[in-house]
Amino acid sequence: MVLRGILPRSLLPRSAILRGLLPGMLLAVVLGLGACASQPRAQPAPTAVSATLQGDAARPASALGWVRSELYFGVGEETGPADRPQSEPISEAQWRAFLDKEVTPRFPDGLTVFDAYGQWLFRGAKEPNRLNTKVLVILHEDTPQRTVDIEAIRLAWKQATRHQSVLWSKQAVEVSF
Repeated sequence: MVLRGILPRSLLPRSAILRGLLPGMLLAVVLGLGACASQPRAQPAPTAVSATLQGDAARPASALGWVRSELYFGVGEETGPADRPQSEPISEAQWRAFLDKEVTPRFPDGLTVFDAYGQWLFRGAKEPNRLNTKVLVILHEDTPQRTVDIEAIRLAWKQATRHQSVLWSKQAVEVSF
């Protein structure tokens, strides 16, 4: 460092120049990068999540008084002993047409369908009858009109397919949308 005051800058050894400039350059880089760093933004408080049951926007007070209806429709080829004529299997196109004509107009807000397999034992039979099945699940208000709608669907299926029955399971539920 003694050479700095005596010799002109052009004659100073390169290492001396770099040693003199290095601290200043490092300071400039640190300050420059610090200006580029983003500050964390204040995040809005998250919307409170409620665990209470409530209806939807159209029916805000309708969380109670609902039921889950499950309807079981035989759609496959029935196997096993039977003392009655067996019906033909129901195709996907036939099933979809039935949904579109009989179910969706009565329950336009929504429904769920599961593919299932079922079996049952007729009284006195030694082996069970087996059948591919569609399970229709509908969550709806427990009203007399909805009961009429479900019964109309069951009757329409029996008339269309000549099946003897459509199992209906109905359970009280609490819903939240």
